[in-house]
Amino acid sequence: MSEILDFTFPTHLDGFKEGALLLIDKPLNWTSFDVVNKLRGTLKAKLQIRKLKVGHAGTLDPLATGLLLICTGKWTKKIDGLQGMPKQYTGSLKLGATTPSYDAELDEDAQFPVDHITVEMLRKKTGLFTGQIEQVPPMYSALKKDGIPLYKLAREGQSIERKSRSVEISTFDITKVEMPSVEFLVDCSKGTYIRSLAHDFGAALDSGAYLTGLRRTLIGMYSVEDARSVEETIARIEGLG
Repeated sequence: MSEILDFTFPTHLDGFKEGALLLIDKPLNWTSFDVVNKLRGTLKAKLQIRKLKVGHAGTLDPLATGLLLICTGKWTKKIDGLQGMPKQYTGSLKLGATTPSYDAELDEDAQFPVDHITVEMLRKKTGLFTGQIEQVPPMYSALKKDGIPLYKLAREGQSIERKSRSVEISTFDITKVEMPSVEFLVDCSKGTYIRSLAHDFGAALDSGAYLTGLRRTLIGMYSVEDARSVEETIARIEGLG
């Protein structure tokens, strides 16, 4: 483990009030706010205080795992800067089908042919999605319309027009192919939806695709290799005086 985490993790409880940056490996099926709430509750109980600023620098979907930056105290003022750093993901997608959420949260709603897709074609089409591209966020997202998250409207059967946004994808590499499953690595800017990338990639292949797995491995200089689980972090907090 590098010095990054140990440098930022307080050696005493008051350090969390002064400000700390925690590198967490978010577990599957947890929301980013689940992690924030769990750590905030632990810290408030340990510190015996009623209020403590705790936030995260970049949402991960419940079905995604990997690096989540948690800020406490004065470090919460640095969240915007942390969110703006480039990110790296590894993941997998399934070709030949789509889902309304663009991932495995919901059942498949359409099927498409895949017999025409070759490894050469896959690698060639990734070029359409590198550099600065326009991307439409998925309807199942935390973006808001009149203060209501779009995913809540989607679950009510509504579909709202979403404006495209410019994002930067510096790397989109296919790392393994076992049809219809494809594994990949992506380096991208803030605001990139990997679910939308998977959906659009499927369309570019004259087929369909949806995300089946996602793991965030890097945020700027911070690596998931330096992160601890929620349980390990809580145990370390409990061990402080």
